[in-house]
Amino acid sequence: MPSDFALKTMNAVHRGLIKLTGGRVGWQVAMPVLELTTVGRKSGQPRSVLLTSPHQEGGTWVVVASRGGDDTHPAWFLNLRDNPDVEVSLKGGPKQPMRARVADADERARLWPKITAEFKNYAQYQTKTEREIPLVFLEPR
Repeated sequence: MPSDFALKTMNAVHRGLIKLTGGRVGWQVAMPVLELTTVGRKSGQPRSVLLTSPHQEGGTWVVVASRGGDDTHPAWFLNLRDNPDVEVSLKGGPKQPMRARVADADERARLWPKITAEFKNYAQYQTKTEREIPLVFLEPR
């Protein structure tokens, strides 16, 4: 499983690529990329992370809290679970206020097969952990 250091390093490299190319590269990596800003549950400070979104429904974006199949949830997921008021930036644009919501059992049952059929890595991540990997809806406020 990726360490916190590895995940932060990958995110920093990804941000660097976007900056280096003036945003021409990095906002689409097999699927759209978005920047999610949450409020740190311990620090109370804004925390931003680049995430892929394998599914969109209108103005709602779906992200997967996989953490590469680790047994623990990603920090960003814990943050939004505690405070669902988040901000989302698309293609480096302005941050838009959104509300995060964890998919319920029916929503996950509907979407998980679609997501894993197109993006097999998520299915592989699920085999690595006993926790059910959550799907999160990022909905306009």
